[in-house]
Amino acid sequence: MSVDKFSLLSFTGKMKTLHLSWIAFFITFMVWFNMAPLKGAIVNGVGLTLSEWKTLLIINVALTIPARVVIGALTDKFGPRIVYSTLLAICSIPCFMFALADNFTQLLIARFALGSIGAGFVVGIRMVSEWFPPKELGTAEGVYGGWGNFGSAAAAFSLPTIALLFGGENGWRYAVGLTGLMSLAFSMVYFKNTTDTPKGSTYFRPKNLGGMEVTSVKDFYLLLLMKTPMYLALALLSWKLSPGGVSLLSETVTLLIYLGLAALYLYDAYATYKVNKDIFVTPVAKIHQYQFKQVAVLNILYFATFGSELAVISMLPAFFAETFELSMSTAGLLAGMYAFMNLMSRPGGGLLSDKFGRKKTLLILTAGLALGYLCLSFIDANWPIWLAVLAVMSCSFFVQSGEGAVFAAVPLIKRRLTGQIAGMTGAYGNVGAVVYLTVYSLVDTSTFFLVIASTAVLGFVTLLFMQEPSGTITEVKEDGTVELIHVT
Repeated sequence: MSVDKFSLLSFTGKMKTLHLSWIAFFITFMVWFNMAPLKGAIVNGVGLTLSEWKTLLIINVALTIPARVVIGALTDKFGPRIVYSTLLAICSIPCFMFALADNFTQLLIARFALGSIGAGFVVGIRMVSEWFPPKELGTAEGVYGGWGNFGSAAAAFSLPTIALLFGGENGWRYAVGLTGLMSLAFSMVYFKNTTDTPKGSTYFRPKNLGGMEVTSVKDFYLLLLMKTPMYLALALLSWKLSPGGVSLLSETVTLLIYLGLAALYLYDAYATYKVNKDIFVTPVAKIHQYQFKQVAVLNILYFATFGSELAVISMLPAFFAETFELSMSTAGLLAGMYAFMNLMSRPGGGLLSDKFGRKKTLLILTAGLALGYLCLSFIDANWPIWLAVLAVMSCSFFVQSGEGAVFAAVPLIKRRLTGQIAGMTGAYGNVGAVVYLTVYSLVDTSTFFLVIASTAVLGFVTLLFMQEPSGTITEVKEDGTVELIHVT
């Protein structure tokens, strides 16, 4: 750990790593959500139907589900410096493809591939955890997540204006392409200016890359159970593209996808068994154990927090425009206030966790989240715009503070698995987004907000089973010596 002072005005040591990491995350979110603020221009320019547009919103978060799991594992194995830099560079390609697309199919393929850039978040979680001590970790992860998440608000604020500055029917293409250039350029900056750990620190790697390690038979079966919703979310997406949805896929192709997902789940379960087969014969020593239920609880909470944020960011500009009869640029500006709260809320959630404990903070924030979305369900054209914006910002505070509190706990479970745990928890955020956006495509906006509030109540109940992180994490260095990592 780097022991220099925590100061946001510093650009040396651990603070330099933090600033470079949140900027990388910021760019990934600008690229990931460069579509929603430009809805009118894209729909009119390419000639999309409303159903096709909503399909693009869902497809935008689909690939991120498996990508976050895979990228989390790769981060643990190869280190965040290489993985983050590579991801930024590669994902600039589908961004350029989207900017050049001329029809729905081309937009769909580019958007599907571009969803993988949403996996960048989990890389920085591992990077930040290597550089900051436990007493500062929640705050540091909150700054990373909150300031990086602001990329979606920056996209909402700036991209419509940039499109207008370029002018013409292709203005949106230049705005989208510009975010791709930013991603490509910063990939080189990040690679040249970061290291995986402070000088002299050990980077602990997982024993195997094929699946997440657990430390008890009960946790093995719980892990398999928690993998299931990720595959079901992809099946739900396939259904949305089938004749039962927008009819982009035939019944035969949809059935083949279902069978492929089932086969992939079985293979995933087998790979997980191969990694963990020893626990069925020899119990893991207590000092090396961790409780997977901690991961499961955080997964469910991130489903409700980040899942709802992704869904709301995707639909809020159009909701404001249609409800209050606003231009898309004005609606995008107002809707961006939801994501704007990330600058303060997510670091605030991490700070509160550092000061008052992970579980207590999460209980309060999750309750506020449920009440916030209940309030949003009552918004209609009779509301003053200022009151609607205030309600959105108030709800946003609890959503994003909750996200900060979740990832204040993630790095305190098992150090060498931090990337994989962050990947799975992050993937649950995307599972939530797919579920919520599918619900949004089927019901009115009021019901959509009520569904989110209901899942937040479920998250509150599961949180009662979580234990406050305490004590130490035991890790073994490559030379066989044991290191105890304090989590309090």
